Amino acid sequence: MRSPRPYAPQAGPGAPSLTERRKAATQLDIARAACELFAEHGPDGTTAEDIAHRAGVALRTFYRYFRNKQEAVAPLLAGGGDAWRALLAEETPGTPLAEALERAVTRSLSDSQAVEEGLEVTRGLLRAAATDQALRAVWYRVNQDSEEYLVPVIARLAGPEPDPLGVRLLAAAATDAIRISLELWSATDAPVSGPGSPAELAVRCLHDLTSAMPLLRRDQ
Repeated sequence: MRSPRPYAPQAGPGAPSLTERRKAATQLDIARAACELFAEHGPDGTTAEDIAHRAGVALRTFYRYFRNKQEAVAPLLAGGGDAWRALLAEETPGTPLAEALERAVTRSLSDSQAVEEGLEVTRGLLRAAATDQALRAVWYRVNQDSEEYLVPVIARLAGPEPDPLGVRLLAAAATDAIRISLELWSATDAPVSGPGSPAELAVRCLHDLTSAMPLLRRDQ
């Protein structure tokens, strides 16, 4: 199983340096190896040495980037959040926030083979996390980080002097909409598209969590 490389910023002004890109590429190679081995043997049947060997790096290189084997999957889990924030950031300020959020969520969870492959990887990791506390902790931390990174994106789209509380609440709700949808979907054998898919569940969650928020009512 080869999981897709998640979204990475393109070269340009303010882009990561060559050294940083190489570091990120190594981390992703290790993350893919960890995902493959967790799928094959489970977290309990996988060691850091196994992951380093599969990734083609020295064990000391593994520990340069990750404290334990569960943390090695974080770059892949974080890639989905990176991708959907990038899509949301493409929206023009002044676009109704509800529409922008739904569009970005839907696009990030559908419409390409790479996304579908990434969702299947996520399903396997979340199933493994059900019995592995350390893996669950990585999942929750990735979502917390994603929520924090989302705040300035929403603030920019919300227009001049948006309510900070409203922005934080919307960032939390949007992040949780995706998290909950993926957790519910991963516990089933539902397809990656159509009824019961992550995109369909996430839009439902987003509507239920945000419909009464003042920041979105301003769009109307």
